[in-house]
Amino acid sequence: MISVQNVSKAFGPKKLFEEVDVTFSPGNRYGLTGPNGAGKTTFMRILSGDEEPDAGAVHRPKRLGILRQDHFRYESDRVIDVVLMGNSTLWKAMKEKEDLLAQADVSEEDGHKLAELEGVIAEEDGYEAEAQAAELLQGLGIEAAWHDQPMKALAGGIKLRVLLAQALFGKPLGLLLDEPTNNLDLDSIRWLESFLREYEGVLVTISHDRHFLNSICTHIADIDYETIITYTGAYDEMVRQKGEVRNRIDTQNEEKKKKIAALQDFVARFSAGTRASQVQSRIRQIHKLRLEDLKRSNIQAPFIKFEMRAQSGKQTLTVEEVEKRFHGNEVIQPFTALVTRGEKIAVIGKNGAGKSTLVKLLTGHLEPTAGSAKWGHQALVGYLPQDHAGLIRAGTTAFGWLRELEEKLTNEEISGLLGRMLFSGEERMKPTATLSGGETVRLLLANLMRTKDNVLVLDEPTNHLDLQAIAALSEGLNRYEGTAIVVTHDQQLIGEVATRIWALRDDEPILDFSGDFDEFLEKHPDLAAKHR
Repeated sequence: MISVQNVSKAFGPKKLFEEVDVTFSPGNRYGLTGPNGAGKTTFMRILSGDEEPDAGAVHRPKRLGILRQDHFRYESDRVIDVVLMGNSTLWKAMKEKEDLLAQADVSEEDGHKLAELEGVIAEEDGYEAEAQAAELLQGLGIEAAWHDQPMKALAGGIKLRVLLAQALFGKPLGLLLDEPTNNLDLDSIRWLESFLREYEGVLVTISHDRHFLNSICTHIADIDYETIITYTGAYDEMVRQKGEVRNRIDTQNEEKKKKIAALQDFVARFSAGTRASQVQSRIRQIHKLRLEDLKRSNIQAPFIKFEMRAQSGKQTLTVEEVEKRFHGNEVIQPFTALVTRGEKIAVIGKNGAGKSTLVKLLTGHLEPTAGSAKWGHQALVGYLPQDHAGLIRAGTTAFGWLRELEEKLTNEEISGLLGRMLFSGEERMKPTATLSGGETVRLLLANLMRTKDNVLVLDEPTNHLDLQAIAALSEGLNRYEGTAIVVTHDQQLIGEVATRIWALRDDEPILDFSGDFDEFLEKHPDLAAKHR
């Protein structure tokens, strides 16, 4: 059990939460939700003990598995050893045993110590530890050939998978996972979902993946109204309950206001007359009819609406035997496809499969080794790459950047675009150099709404967005009448938007499937086994 008692936290004048009392019980899996800036990561750091609250206390189980993002900490350590370090008791005993056995002479005292260490190792399932660690690594897509390699041999995203395996290792009584699906492909996300559904301890996780939260969570702990409110059920159920509570309170308050107005009118008309007792009765009723005070919600959802200046031709994109090799290695096998107006294509596959390479070939940002990709008549292509570096000029403001791109826009039109993406008031003049990851993506999406292209090519557009913004993006793509090609690991977005799937697979041609995600999984049981 993780118990939070009377915890408050603020940064300067901004209160994140105040006098929070919440209990996370064993056997339950909690999603910690709230918009960007609500304090989710701060609260998780308070739960883990990495940050102190301004007031209050936290009681934790003896062993916590914590996903930390310090992936350069273990550069010289073997991958398998980094996972074993997740059980600090076992790891300490194993290292002490190794040091004692390395001595030239082992004394009688050392022999007793070795016996004690053997007992600790046995109690901690130490003789099965490497096999268990290897199973975790393979489930997260790290093959056995990498297990004895040093961490510095791995790419940054793969290092984070090792740290996730470390958090899961050793049967911790509690798990604190901040964005565990980051850098995971669909196969690994499905494996993690299955693992966590079987987990018997208490889990608290932050995630921007709605499908993940809906799949694993038994409860949602939502940071809003300067407190944390726990709802039973997964994310979609929380949204429904929260809306109902807010609507009920608003309705009750409106009814009370009307009744108070009628009572006040009676008091005003008869206070100087002969009906003094009735007036006093009405005054008492007014005092009883206090409006329920619910602090203003900090949840804000952008409004994403992609429009088109003109329609493209019926045949929007023709791909003929496009392939790409790097240093002799075939990344994209020969691929042929015809994309027609209005299709919504999800590009899926493991990390490193070549998804970004494919969309760069289609948009002309990479030259193919062979073949061609040709856009059809009047195709206007808006492209959002995965790497946002350099896309927004530093040294200006959000407002100024959009002004530079199109001088014909009025100030009101620019303010309207920014307001839709939650840059309101002073936020419009925020220096571009200080934009967060989420703000950067929202500003880039505002620019795509400005250009009104009839084709959108989006590479991992949900990166850095909060749940409200991802839902708004999904709605915007659904309403969009143009053609969209979207690289994403967000299963909910794929399920809500895609009418066609391009699946990139190891050492095989791209699978081009016409149909939605559920149909894709149903028609391809070999892939369904990986994705379900």
